[in-house]
Amino acid sequence: MRTSKPAFLLVLLFVPGLFYTVQTASAQFYINQNELADILHECSEDLATLPTPRYDYQVLYSSRDNNVLARNTFYKIIGDSDVQLGKERSKLVGLLNRTLIHMTQIGDTLIVPDRMDLDFCAYSPFPRFYPGGVAFDKVFVIDKSIQAWAAYEMGRLVRWGIVNTGSESYRTPTGRFNFNWKTEYRVSSMSPPGEPWEMYWVFNFVESRGIHVHQYPMPTGGPTSHGCVRLVDEDARWIYNWADQWKLTSSGQGYRAGFGTVAEPGTTVLVIGEDPLGNPKPFRMVNGMPQLVMVELPNHPFDIAPGSPQQKYFDRIRGTSP
Repeated sequence: MRTSKPAFLLVLLFVPGLFYTVQTASAQFYINQNELADILHECSEDLATLPTPRYDYQVLYSSRDNNVLARNTFYKIIGDSDVQLGKERSKLVGLLNRTLIHMTQIGDTLIVPDRMDLDFCAYSPFPRFYPGGVAFDKVFVIDKSIQAWAAYEMGRLVRWGIVNTGSESYRTPTGRFNFNWKTEYRVSSMSPPGEPWEMYWVFNFVESRGIHVHQYPMPTGGPTSHGCVRLVDEDARWIYNWADQWKLTSSGQGYRAGFGTVAEPGTTVLVIGEDPLGNPKPFRMVNGMPQLVMVELPNHPFDIAPGSPQQKYFDRIRGTSP
């Protein structure tokens, strides 16, 4: 397979037992969040009977050595000869490959599911059911290895999506946290003079460091933020309305935080996985075929070490401290 010629291009390379992606650093391209809004949604009720897709790879080609024709051929293939349907389905392919389909070129390889008509959660790298989370009303998981998130209710997957976590200089902390306060709009305290970094649908989960999940422009690559977790607008809005905040009290009984005294923590947040070197690797090779990398969740949320004094305090209250 050829190496990429344009500065931005995301190309899949083959190594034994693994797919991995590379992207040159001379340019950065961003996901069209409005387009993804068409495919991002909550899981259906019939998760147990939802088929599991298989994956294959498709190399872009054109007999006329024309990139536009190569992409149109790809659209026809995944759209069952319907180019427009193929363009709609390519939104899912782009998300799974963490790339921009309309920027691909002849010779580039894309991973494609064998079925494109399933519920979005059929393509989730997270387990559809989480036994360890059954006793929790809600659990929110961020996996740094594959740069993705999942929301569970009573152990059942209700939604998932992609993220960009902190860059090498500003790693998003790993551990167990809780959602704290939220605000629809906030300007980052790390904004340079005259350049406000505007964040929407902000939900804090590490009060001491000002680490939040929020909407923000998302490049196709891996970790890129200053510690926060970037989300697609549609996902950030949904999480903002779904997750529970901490409950403050004036009684003085509880954990003393900067905003007041916490009587009850918000939704449990688990940040797991290793920071990827470069782009995330959502697929691996198994017997010559691409296979979706599945996230391994802890047996129980409390198996993940507390990430801040707030979690340590409530662990002692519950009697769940190590």
